[in-house]
Amino acid sequence: MAEGRARTVGTAAVVRTERLTPHMVRIVLGGEGLEGFGAGEFTDHYVKLLFPPQGVTYPEPWDLERIRAEYPREQWPRQRAYTVRSWDPAHLELTLDFVVHGDEGLAGPWAARAQPGELVRFLGPGGAYAPAPTADWHLLAGDESALPAIAAAMERMPGGARVHAFVEVEGPADEQKIATPDGVVPVWVHRGDRPIGEALVEAVTSLHFPSRDVHAFVHGEAGFVKELRRHLRLERGVPRERLSISGYWRLGETDEGWRAIKRDWNAAVEAEQDHATAA
Repeated sequence: MAEGRARTVGTAAVVRTERLTPHMVRIVLGGEGLEGFGAGEFTDHYVKLLFPPQGVTYPEPWDLERIRAEYPREQWPRQRAYTVRSWDPAHLELTLDFVVHGDEGLAGPWAARAQPGELVRFLGPGGAYAPAPTADWHLLAGDESALPAIAAAMERMPGGARVHAFVEVEGPADEQKIATPDGVVPVWVHRGDRPIGEALVEAVTSLHFPSRDVHAFVHGEAGFVKELRRHLRLERGVPRERLSISGYWRLGETDEGWRAIKRDWNAAVEAEQDHATAA
């Protein structure tokens, strides 16, 4: 999270919505509350949306420290992180894309029914990755949750960049029009009835790597991310500093449950693989 903004609650309003695919909804936010929004440096910028429990209201303006001091934990707002698909500072418009699976989850159902004028509270932006212009080539891989960041990265690629991008989605109806400035498009990996990430791991591990000088962005469900982290670090010899890799979510865990263990889980995986690399 950007320094100095970790607990500053921003406010924006829904400007318009769009159903991109059967499982993705785009929400465009706007308003004077976005003045000074600091996105632009990274392609994986994100915000944490804040959702109060049903029936709970907070004093205006929202102050997280006050809320946490005066309200019981079960009445604190729940957080959901979403990648900034695009940011237009001239028009103060922030675009976020949401994976939607019916009534499953919190933010997805909200996005499916959001109406113009509805207020949205958020923290951020944070972010850490952008395509390195000096890399020999770029690898991008992820599921639907990583699609907005992969799309933003592809559109930011320097001219002449060599890019191999893989996006796993349920089927052809979930594909989107994405390309680099040079017209490179992603390989769409259709999951169908297979376990999440299985087809994506096959696609990446079977790829002929042009060289070891790769800058890689791999995000999505934690299980397949762990497999690809091991493959890239141990079998392909990609240095850790050339990897942006993390589990956005984990099968079988709630968002709150995953956030509670994510840091320790990632640290344990990295330590295990660093040990194997050094052996």
